[in-house]
Amino acid sequence: MPVEVSDVPEEKRYEARVDGESEPAGIAQYIRTAELIAFVHTEVDPAYEGRGVGSALARTALNEARGANLRVLATCPFFAGWIARHPEYQDLLYQSRSKVSD
Repeated sequence: MPVEVSDVPEEKRYEARVDGESEPAGIAQYIRTAELIAFVHTEVDPAYEGRGVGSALARTALNEARGANLRVLATCPFFAGWIARHPEYQDLLYQSRSKVSD
């Protein structure tokens, strides 16, 4: 099952389509700045769960973040868990540089 993932910046999300379907099989919503991309919500249509759609979204989005030299903030539990299971992407994670404490 080929999964095609594309960035749709006007919607602030990545969309995954299967077999050329017009409706997305999954989405990954984000907030992007010049230095950071925060993944805030990922959703896969139940008909496509367990078929690699979420992984295709994560892998494509993270590869593009790496190519754009962006740090990644994974507030979405799916992205956080996926990165935890794929250590080759952990270097992308945003690390706060602030020394301020309460």
